[in-house]
Amino acid sequence: MLINNSGEKIRIKITALLTVICVALTGCGPFTDYSVADVSTGDIGIGNMSDDALVSVGFSQLGSESTWRSANTESVKAALSTDNGFFLIFDNARQMQEKQFKAVRSFISQRVDYIVICPVIQEGWDVVLAEAKDAGIPVILLDRNISVNDDSMYTSFIGEDMYAEGASAGKWLEEHFANQGRSNDEINIVVIEGTSGSSAQEGRAQGFGAIAARNMNWNMVASVNGEFTQAKGKETMARLLSEFEDIDVIVCQNDDMAFGAIEALNEAGVKTGGIGEPVLISFDGTKKALELVKEGVINVDVECNPNSGELLAQIINDLEAGNAVDKAYYMEEKVFTKENVDEYIEDRNY
Repeated sequence: MLINNSGEKIRIKITALLTVICVALTGCGPFTDYSVADVSTGDIGIGNMSDDALVSVGFSQLGSESTWRSANTESVKAALSTDNGFFLIFDNARQMQEKQFKAVRSFISQRVDYIVICPVIQEGWDVVLAEAKDAGIPVILLDRNISVNDDSMYTSFIGEDMYAEGASAGKWLEEHFANQGRSNDEINIVVIEGTSGSSAQEGRAQGFGAIAARNMNWNMVASVNGEFTQAKGKETMARLLSEFEDIDVIVCQNDDMAFGAIEALNEAGVKTGGIGEPVLISFDGTKKALELVKEGVINVDVECNPNSGELLAQIINDLEAGNAVDKAYYMEEKVFTKENVDEYIEDRNY
């Protein structure tokens, strides 16, 4: 939101700062559930702020359910720091959409310049985004997309092409079985999915499903919600092992669920990755997962790049300068296997 009256902008920034300090130090005010003490890099001292220069951003992160999510949060905090000209108000929704609605409305009441949202799920955003639009505050979606009747309710999307990620995993699996001479074998596949209704879950499922559909010998025997967490991934994998004797492929829609699945597999005495063993596919490309790719435990890991903070800052700066921005920006992503993983492990920052 560009405010022409600089005096008014200063008043807004000071009001927002006082609100943050109040919450951080005393827990007072209507926003006591919010992690506003995590503003920017933790530096909220008045002496370090030039209120008329800083761009205020309210950021609703969907949670902290995974290593990937933590890296994404840190990327945004580093990019939207006071040193870089931003005043960041951070909220952790803890996987609850209703908390995101509450956060967005608090950002609107504080009259921030921009609102950034990593949506828990795709549906249900029309009303609250209409409120932001009526307030004249641009909304930027980060990592996950949404489904709305009017896409003018948000300014831009920055994130990953989840459909392409799922398709990449499917194409790798086709080639893997072709190399093994198993293109016509009956293949039983189980999928441990992420949060139901999220763009990550739906995109990866649809992308992988499109490749599976052209392989009539691939049997999708089960798709079960693992909530993108390690604990739920372990619980789900244990249940799948008890229900199905013959599993050829295990698809985990993120690394944390893959870590949990590996725990359950180890406890059951089941190894993965080798000839005659179940194929294990994962998504995210965290350093821990890439080490397991190198060891041959995970066969393939499709990257989901969390380091979108710098691009987010660039787009906000473009909007501040009055420049046009694209409706969508996609992060560069790779497919990691035992053959190429050594090139990337040491440089992985999450």
